Amino acid sequence: MFSLDGQAAFVTGAGQGLGAAIALGLAQAGAGVMLADVDAAAAEAVAAGLRDAGHRCIAMALDVRDESAFERSFEAAVQHFGAIDLLVNNAALTPSTSLWDITAGEWDEVMAVNLRGSFFGCRIAGRHMRERGAGRIVNLTSIAGQQASAATGAHYAASKAGLIALTRSFAQALAADGVTVNALAPAAIRSPLLDAMAPERQQALLRGIPLGRFGEAQEVAAAVVYLASAAGAFVTGTTLDLNGGRSMR
Repeated sequence: MFSLDGQAAFVTGAGQGLGAAIALGLAQAGAGVMLADVDAAAAEAVAAGLRDAGHRCIAMALDVRDESAFERSFEAAVQHFGAIDLLVNNAALTPSTSLWDITAGEWDEVMAVNLRGSFFGCRIAGRHMRERGAGRIVNLTSIAGQQASAATGAHYAASKAGLIALTRSFAQALAADGVTVNALAPAAIRSPLLDAMAPERQQALLRGIPLGRFGEAQEVAAAVVYLASAAGAFVTGTTLDLNGGRSMR
């Protein structure tokens, strides 16, 4: 039920971090993967590694703020694979600027990438999937979109809260067409950013996680695979928490 053999996925922000881990998880489950990233060289490096391991992967430069560019990239992926079964909106900016120091330009930039870019992706992929009568969309949000945190900027949190609402809107609009739309809300996932934190800050974070450890990128990837597979076919409009019990609801 978790096999993605014969399917194809489009992953944004796939040149590093969670996006790269998600691309790997999808490829290991059998899917062909388009890795899109504003850093084309980084995306190609990840894709090359996956191809060397025997997976079907291609890479392309994409600035998700540009709707026309998003449409062209998505169409290129459709032409390459024949169809796209899954879109993962992962591209994001993660500034932690103080609430009092966020400029109008920085606010707009974060919203343009994190929220507007995901809106473009949902609509472009949604139209394609609606015509096919099937498909999955997974949006990467965050615990920051559900509760206040001093670790992330208010603009980042607002964009992720907006993405949860956007997920529900598209889930409602596409349900009758056989397309599911869900969100993942990770928290305290092991990453270079987390590893760079001072040890005392890491310990403070750990004390707030009932499972007593940080999450791993492959665990986020596994959740994407679940939602993309036959096992997740009856799940839509949901925000799946991956936070070790830090927030229970």
